[in-house]
Amino acid sequence: MHTFDRHAFTDKFRSTQNGIDFLKVTMMGPNAMRISEEMASYLDIQNDMCVLDLGCGCGLSSLLLVQKYGVRVFAADLWISPTENYERFKALGIEDKAIPISVDAAKGLPFANAYFDILFSVDAYHYFGRTTEMLPSLIPYVKKGGYIAVAIPGWQKEPEGGIPQELKPFFSEADAETFHSTVWWKNLWSKTDGIETIDAQEMACCKQSWEEWLTSPNPYATADRGIMEAENGKYFSIIQLIAKTSK
Repeated sequence: MHTFDRHAFTDKFRSTQNGIDFLKVTMMGPNAMRISEEMASYLDIQNDMCVLDLGCGCGLSSLLLVQKYGVRVFAADLWISPTENYERFKALGIEDKAIPISVDAAKGLPFANAYFDILFSVDAYHYFGRTTEMLPSLIPYVKKGGYIAVAIPGWQKEPEGGIPQELKPFFSEADAETFHSTVWWKNLWSKTDGIETIDAQEMACCKQSWEEWLTSPNPYATADRGIMEAENGKYFSIIQLIAKTSK
């Protein structure tokens, strides 16, 4: 585990107006670069590793992994086209290390077993990973002793009686299904053979990652300002789940 400043790369990236502007147009939720950097600090990442960045969005997590650690990344997403990410990676000069690909995790992945040292996922797994079948379906793609590392938004604790009253205007039924607590996710992962869960905790960057997202002109960020004002730090968390594969 790296014990140095867990957000040094992100803070340096945001120290220029170009960096801030780039983040504003590429974030798709709480700042994925900051979240990725904090979670990566808990992993033993070597520059000869191959990483599957599952649900990479516009590639902020892939950019962090390539530029900070020198790894090779398969930047996989369902919603953002590989061509769009390839053009972005070329502009950043990382196209030799970041390989964009379109995948739907719920329908299986087009990779060989034991191909990856790390499966890494930021702000995506809660959309497709809430079943008991998903995690076991992903384990074979990771080498024995490799990592599965996931960061997702959720509750500080499961709300009693459903969605808190002040948040109800902002939550659809589908939204509510994706939000769970660290305890809920840890219990789900504990049902899976072939992994050892080595970390399940709330992330320190939650507040700052959300604040940075709310500066984006993205219409979804604009819409989120209301819910974050109503939430006011009382309910939300960003949850980190890290497991090591044992088979």
